[in-house]
Amino acid sequence: MNYIQALFSMFNAPLFATFIVGMFWKRMTAWAGFWSLLTGTLGALATYLLYKAGVLNFNSDLEESFWGAGIAFVLVLIVAAALTPLTSPKPDDDLRGLVYGVTPSGELLAERVAWYRNPTLLGAIAVILAVLFYIPVF
Repeated sequence: MNYIQALFSMFNAPLFATFIVGMFWKRMTAWAGFWSLLTGTLGALATYLLYKAGVLNFNSDLEESFWGAGIAFVLVLIVAAALTPLTSPKPDDDLRGLVYGVTPSGELLAERVAWYRNPTLLGAIAVILAVLFYIPVF
């Protein structure tokens, strides 16, 4: 489990941060996303290696993974904020339906897809299945 948590701190945390920044900030660019993701991953990897070498002291492997993920997340935010203004943004038309705030509130991407690919319907089905599977069967 410690190994899985270490991998998650190195790969999932920076990927999640990059995804969130890209989804909510329309000015985010591909190059800023790439370099922030790489920097976050390397920051978490450095935290892990320094912990294993005895340079950084944590109470447990799980605490190291927690701090590694936090460091990766913050590094992604810093690098994305620093590099994005230095690159040219995509036009709003290319971001429509992908980035929060670009799509007008009356126009949803879900309205243009087949009924069985509607995120509202799929989300409702997922919640219903979760409730049904949570009910214990004796």
